[in-house]
Amino acid sequence: MSDLSLEPTPSDRETFDAIVLGAGVAGIYQIKRLTDMGLDAVVLEADDDLGGTWFRNRYPGARFDSESYTYGYSWSQELLDEWHWTERFSPQPETLRYLNFVADRFDLRRFMRFGERVASMVWNEDERIWTVTTTAGVVREARWVITGVGVLSVPTLPRIEGVDDFTGVSFHTHAWPADGLDLRDKRVGVIGTGATAIQLIGALAPEVGELTVFQRRPNWSVPLNNSEIDEAEMAEIRSCYEEIFANCAITPGGFEHVADRRGFDALTPEERRETWDQLYDEPGFALLLANFPETFFQSAANQELSNYVADRIRGRVDDPEVAEKLIPRDHGFGMQRLPLETNYFEAYNRPNVHLCDASDAAIERITPTGVQTISGHHELDVIVYATGFDAITGALGRIDIRGVNGQALQDLWEDGPSTYLGALVCGFPNLLMVGGPQSVSGSTNYPRALETAVDWISELLASALSNGHTRLEVSAEGQHWWTQEVEEAQSRMPFGHSSKSWFTGYNSNLEGHGEGEIRHQAYWGGAPRFRTFLEAAAEADYPHIDLR
Repeated sequence: MSDLSLEPTPSDRETFDAIVLGAGVAGIYQIKRLTDMGLDAVVLEADDDLGGTWFRNRYPGARFDSESYTYGYSWSQELLDEWHWTERFSPQPETLRYLNFVADRFDLRRFMRFGERVASMVWNEDERIWTVTTTAGVVREARWVITGVGVLSVPTLPRIEGVDDFTGVSFHTHAWPADGLDLRDKRVGVIGTGATAIQLIGALAPEVGELTVFQRRPNWSVPLNNSEIDEAEMAEIRSCYEEIFANCAITPGGFEHVADRRGFDALTPEERRETWDQLYDEPGFALLLANFPETFFQSAANQELSNYVADRIRGRVDDPEVAEKLIPRDHGFGMQRLPLETNYFEAYNRPNVHLCDASDAAIERITPTGVQTISGHHELDVIVYATGFDAITGALGRIDIRGVNGQALQDLWEDGPSTYLGALVCGFPNLLMVGGPQSVSGSTNYPRALETAVDWISELLASALSNGHTRLEVSAEGQHWWTQEVEEAQSRMPFGHSSKSWFTGYNSNLEGHGEGEIRHQAYWGGAPRFRTFLEAAAEADYPHIDLR
């Protein structure tokens, strides 16, 4: 916590109309909107350059699981005309090049300050400004602060004894060395089998000497089915962008995949399997989102689909015993975050890849030379922790944010967040969040959701400025109403009270985020419904927001 008694002198302060936190996908668009409005604004970015998620996550195999052309920005026709996506699911280096291209195309770097991690933010009620202090002690002030800190930007290490004892090379996937790592002939251990690990393992398997995967719980996963995009296909995509984004806007997840409305029971089991065979071979989330809606909400339908995917796993893994360990037993298909994979299951057919499953080889501790499990010791040169993130609230939680009367946001959210439309918090005036807790940014195609959020926030600010308002704050009643809507939407989802994933705030590596400790962190009512609430608030002149 910062020492709030150490107030900087006025000469130490640099003042702006607005400060944006984070130069990732959200922050890049938000600074564009603010500067177009004529505001004196700056972006503070903790990393050494822009990109956010796509600057940090450099591990082998890192790429979109959204179709590239649905992930890129839609707000500039010039960008749509000029950028050529080379793969259906863009790899990390290309995505980072794209974000740099956008920033350079619109001369946005001049508004960005890099290597500036924010330590604290303090609201001054008398002056109606935020005082923002970095870890280096640099102080800035602004009337408005807008956060774009991402939903998966704070990595978590496992709570395993001996993590600091290992004498080899070890790191979280989020901290993959910028200069790469030569892993030829190395004995590598990957701890975790979530979405990141599934991408990583498929890419690492042919590149290392020995690869040992330590699995606590298996995850359902289906093929990404990536492919290159040539000039002709890219030209066709450009001609269809209006239709592509229109389709994304009407689907609950913000993707092009549209649910199959023929009815689960209207088809025979053989016809359903034929449908699933087709979807399994299509790109992206087709099997999840272009499927029968009943597979989400009817246990019998979900069990039949889960059995189908289990059979596909068995058909791809040579060792029947290993195959069974890779099939989830604690949740049905689509009931947790679905990773998409490339050669993940085939990796276990390689002689240099070994699976250590918690059912018979649970980790006891990390040793100076490797990993000790209940069944033996594994000598390793490198340990990679693919152990997830403090999702959705983590990045905000590591900043000491003090609102009205010095109230700490961390204290207010100790048992879970409460917001208004994922954008405002009662008691924290002039603080606006792009993709904040209880928005759809954590539950849908991220850029599609954040563009909506940036536009809404920018229009709210424009309304305030045009009317001479210098303070805006959501009412307690408005925040309570929205939190109830979030809780009710989550309760309607089959995984709403049982999922062991960040969808419901579960993370065994964090105190208070364990099994049975449900947090309502994301809105699960779908992107179209969420958008109607935003539009209704704007059309009614923001009835739940006190504008002074």
